[in-house]
Amino acid sequence: MANAKKIKRKAALLGVGLDSDGHKRITTGDNFTLVGGSQDTHEQMTEKAIKINEKLKARGKQLETVSREEFDDIAHEVGLKKFPAK
Repeated sequence: MANAKKIKRKAALLGVGLDSDGHKRITTGDNFTLVGGSQDTHEQMTEKAIKINEKLKARGKQLETVSREEFDDIAHEVGLKKFPAK
C-alpha cells in the first residue's frame, strides 16, 4: 500500500433552531452552519459556535483533530449540555 492516498478528515458543526418567529436565518462560519431558530435562539447558537472555535484555536487544534471527549469538554465549557442517549 505504498501508493495509498492519505484521507484528510473534515468536520463541521450543524446547528438547527427548531423554534421560529417567521424569519429564515442561515449563518456560516469557518467550520459551522446554523439554520433556523428565532432571533434569540439563532444568536445563542452563533455565540456558542464562535466560542467553540475560539477554544479550539486556544488549544491549537481543529475540529477534525479533537477527540469526542475533548469536544464534549469544550462544548460543556461554552454552555452546551449533553443529553444521554436512549
